[in-house]
Amino acid sequence: MLLWGTLAGVLWLGRSLSPYVAEGQSASTRATGQTLTPEKAAHIEAGNTSFQQKCAFCHGRDAGGGESGPDLTRSKLVMDDVNGNKIADVVRNGRAGRMPPFDLGGPEMENIVAFIHSQEQKAAMAGKRKGVDVSDLQTGNVAAGKQYFDGAGTCSKCHSASGDLAHIATKYQGLQLEERMLYPRDAKSKATVTLASGETLTGIVQYHDEFTLGIVLQDGTYRSWPVTKIKYKIDSPHQAHVELFSKYTDDDIHNLMAYLQTLR
Repeated sequence: MLLWGTLAGVLWLGRSLSPYVAEGQSASTRATGQTLTPEKAAHIEAGNTSFQQKCAFCHGRDAGGGESGPDLTRSKLVMDDVNGNKIADVVRNGRAGRMPPFDLGGPEMENIVAFIHSQEQKAAMAGKRKGVDVSDLQTGNVAAGKQYFDGAGTCSKCHSASGDLAHIATKYQGLQLEERMLYPRDAKSKATVTLASGETLTGIVQYHDEFTLGIVLQDGTYRSWPVTKIKYKIDSPHQAHVELFSKYTDDDIHNLMAYLQTLR
């Protein structure tokens, strides 16, 4: 069972340096369980270079997963791929809202595919998981999770299973869903600003520091003021989640995840 207290460490999985870099070895000299021809080794080496330049910032230097990209060494799509017939389509077309398209030529695409498969084979040989299985996060009790959502967790004060969270488990799975549950980094804060004249304005916070507050109004207009010249209140969705950190038990996290994963 994955204890939620270990999540901070889990978030760093897959971000370590590539074994090639860490050990000073090239991709072509690492064992993958197959005897590599010089041509195949060259493809992998070239693919490693291209992958570091175009893919590693999301998927990790060793394709084992990064902050925003999944672990490719355990991807079903990669496992089902034959000579790039599935990987190339995703790379060239991207994923709406998740991954931009990359216009790569045939040789470079072939090299990247060769590198990804070499990493997949190496991970399989090692017998070690670099990420977190969706099944690891499905150990809770759904009924208890819904009760926590509607009750002690106070989740339903801001969220609705049929509203903003509808189909959330289709959009996000596994660790990505748990990250968003614990700390929704892209949630927008709202601010209510009272001017010296008494006029009140409400909008989405675009900028805020100890000197200035800037918001975007409903009509798209951007307004900003020195904080010493206004009265304001910021409603930050993050804060409610942060305040729960000291209250969560392991069961709370597992049960809540079990419930959220039913929202398809």
